[in-house]
Amino acid sequence: MDKIDSELLAQIAGLHDVPQGAYNIRKNGKSIGRASAQGIEIESKTDVSGINIRIADGVQNQSVHIPVIVTAEGLNDLVYNDFYIGKNCDVLIVAGCGIHNNSEATSGHDGIHTFYVGENSRVKYVEKHLGIGSATAEKILNPTTVLHLEKGAQVIMETVQLVGVSRSVRKTEADLADDASLDIRESILTDNDQFAATDFVVQLNGKSSRANVISRSVAKGTSKQIFNSVVDGNNACFGHIECDAIVMDKAQVASTPALRNTSVDANLTHEAAIGKIAGEQIVKLQTLGLTQEEAEQVIIKGFLK
Repeated sequence: MDKIDSELLAQIAGLHDVPQGAYNIRKNGKSIGRASAQGIEIESKTDVSGINIRIADGVQNQSVHIPVIVTAEGLNDLVYNDFYIGKNCDVLIVAGCGIHNNSEATSGHDGIHTFYVGENSRVKYVEKHLGIGSATAEKILNPTTVLHLEKGAQVIMETVQLVGVSRSVRKTEADLADDASLDIRESILTDNDQFAATDFVVQLNGKSSRANVISRSVAKGTSKQIFNSVVDGNNACFGHIECDAIVMDKAQVASTPALRNTSVDANLTHEAAIGKIAGEQIVKLQTLGLTQEEAEQVIIKGFLK
């Protein structure tokens, strides 16, 4: 791997060396490194481009890294990854994609990830997206995540869109059985004329199932963002949507949280706010010696955490 590869992997997956545990590193549509681990098997699909990740019952405190990097000009990569997670597991899965593009051709990656999470298993899923290279070069990322949670399963899903992504449409679908829980935490930063859309649909089918969908975003320049989220309460359950956005310059944000119930025992709530950085916050930080630009960056960083 060259310097650009290393930079992308460090930012999207925190990798500075070969990761411990199971991993598959994909570059320009092909695997350039792979290892399975005890209780975790990674195998190539035979019908479409992608991998199957199979995690046996009872695997604890293990990790799986599956980052993707795109550095070939004009490449539009498509991959299907399926995760089969057994019962009583506790695992960390780190994905994400970084694109480097300096050309006039569009480079992109579409990742379709489907999770089958067994009973009483806990999964933390982290996915970061990044674009680097020429500011005018198109870097497009369209992730799709489908989650099937069996009884008592828990998933924490952290998605982060860092700088430089020209266009992005994120789709997430989830269905939860009895006592299952899902926490989605999204952070998005757009600038210039970039566009980002997210679309969440969560089905709370099981008794005592729970879902929290939390989005934090900052839109700068003339960028545009669209946030759509639907939580369906189909049993005695709890669902909450929270979407907060900071707008700067001439950016635009549209936020539509929606709640629907088919059960009178569903408890569903939502919050939404769009606003600008408070002037007194900037002034306070400037009294500590920061410039206005530095003060804005501190506020944005803290907001997106």
